[in-house]
Amino acid sequence: MAETPQEVAAHCADPTPMNDPPKISEPHDTTILAYPMQQSVFRLALYPITLKFEEMVYKVKLEQKGVCCGGGTWSTREKTILNGITGMVCPGEILAMLGPSGSGKTTLLTALGGRLHGKLSGKITYNGQPFSSSIKRRTGFVAQDDVLYPHLTVTETLVFTALLRLPDTLSRDEKVRHAEGVITELGLTRCRNSMIGGPLFRGISGGEKKRVSIGQEMLINPSLLLLDEPTSGLDSTTAQRIMTTVKRLASGGRTVVTTIHQPSSRLYHMFDKVVLLSEGCPIYHGPASAALDYFSSIGFSTSVSVNPADLLLDLANGIGLDPKFPADQGDLGQGNIEQEQKSVREALISAYDKNIATRLKAELCSMDTGYGKDASARNTVKSEQWSTSWWQQFKVLLRRGLKERRYEAFNRLRIFQVISVAVLAGLLWWHSPASHIQDRIALLFFFSVFWGFFPLYNAVFTFPQERAMLIKERSSGMYHLSSYFLARTAGDLPMELALPTAFVLIIYWMGGLKPDPITFFFSLLVVLYNVLVSQSLGLAIGAILMDVKQATTLASVTTLVFLIAGGYYIQQIPPFIIWLKYLSYSYYCYKLLLGVQYTENDYYECSKGVWCPLVDFPAIKSVGLNHLWIDVCIMALMLVGYRLVAYLALHRV
Repeated sequence: MAETPQEVAAHCADPTPMNDPPKISEPHDTTILAYPMQQSVFRLALYPITLKFEEMVYKVKLEQKGVCCGGGTWSTREKTILNGITGMVCPGEILAMLGPSGSGKTTLLTALGGRLHGKLSGKITYNGQPFSSSIKRRTGFVAQDDVLYPHLTVTETLVFTALLRLPDTLSRDEKVRHAEGVITELGLTRCRNSMIGGPLFRGISGGEKKRVSIGQEMLINPSLLLLDEPTSGLDSTTAQRIMTTVKRLASGGRTVVTTIHQPSSRLYHMFDKVVLLSEGCPIYHGPASAALDYFSSIGFSTSVSVNPADLLLDLANGIGLDPKFPADQGDLGQGNIEQEQKSVREALISAYDKNIATRLKAELCSMDTGYGKDASARNTVKSEQWSTSWWQQFKVLLRRGLKERRYEAFNRLRIFQVISVAVLAGLLWWHSPASHIQDRIALLFFFSVFWGFFPLYNAVFTFPQERAMLIKERSSGMYHLSSYFLARTAGDLPMELALPTAFVLIIYWMGGLKPDPITFFFSLLVVLYNVLVSQSLGLAIGAILMDVKQATTLASVTTLVFLIAGGYYIQQIPPFIIWLKYLSYSYYCYKLLLGVQYTENDYYECSKGVWCPLVDFPAIKSVGLNHLWIDVCIMALMLVGYRLVAYLALHRV
């Protein structure tokens, strides 16, 4: 049965009375460490949170295709994911949300973490207050999928998280010691120097990854810990270890809510409370130990001794346990089975409304009177402040990015690709004579094309590949988006600029271009400038679409258009579409390279013994050699504009 108001009050009064919360100093409303660095991370939390959720309803719109008069039509309908779910969990308790796949467990957990957007109605309170930045920094959220950087070690992962999430009032050494303490408490010492691992190479085990994910949230000493399927994909023993860790965390005065699909009997008996969902509707809320007695009292019982969780899931799926609602439905037709399941669900929902819902609302009302005006004043939300400064975030993110991508950026295959192309092109254009103007111009256009497209295709992968990590860390309030954006793009610069430098250094002298150091230096600057503009467009395309396949498709179309309109292949573009030429950064790079290599006073031998002005050469005449500073400014606008578009697009994520 559901708890009585007296039982609830007793639970919430221990270990810390909620109507008289401890006095703590929060001068900047930053993360509070409830224990000295050398002490256990599982000590009692200083800011206990009682979580209540009332009449939660969440609906989504679904599009479906219908057929009318031989043609296809689209219609929309609403699907209810959560339907009037109410509950409460106090400090020191574990609330487990059970139910079959699609019952709304993860949706409800996401709503409790303040991460659900859309048509959500109902009321969620934390010590009687709505969700706020203060509560956000006291909440740990562990998603079902472990979103971790594969090339970082366990220690690096937790240390970087500590540097970002712990307040500036702590020194760097204290933050590192704090991360070391979490590693020890979670039993990760054996694998502390092992890489996390990913799809392409083996790292630590699944259970160890889950403990690392939990450790990232434990670094801030959360008062409220939300876990989505923490035992998914793990063997029974590993799942037991994970839940034992979670139980220890709850015993320290934390409020723990977890979704779990099908726990073993050992895991089930660790839960204090259970919410059982069936197609978004609640059919039980109360102590885990009293669940079977409750269902027996309303006519759903079994004489077989089995795992309580299995019986609850059978009921949530509409499979009755007594003779009136037979569990063996093998002899029934499909229509009869569905009707039987529907009748079981209706009976369970009706019993919930009659026996639990009214009593649960009374319990919540009795808890509301316990906070009073004083508690409301003490929990007044302060203005949002970050745990660390913008500059600190930038430095940590830059350092973390360089460590994570050191294997990708200095990939041998990528280096071989660029160097081999440079050497091969240098051999093809080997010491091209000054009289071969067309060949030299073709080499300059090759510069603009290759380093206009190669960085772009690398950049389109940047943000789509990091989408999950960005969502996870931004939802936790770890850093400013601007600090992430600048650190991410700055971290790519060393390799993005080193490779074209090596490329130009090889092919420029092999190709026999103007043998002047100043001319070489300016040619290199133009190429590097083109690389930055190209990379900016790639970042913008990736950030807007956030899908690798779509981004590469759009990048292919864009580069093809820029290639054709670059001023080399088509020198007389029709007036109605000539505007495409001015959108192509390859055109401006090509023109700047020509302007660096040649001047308007140069001549070439147009026929034997006849010298003509170089500006009259068709390939040069089509682009011209004047107003080069205007081209530099236009590329600067492209550089800033594309990156600004990429930054704004990330705000949607």
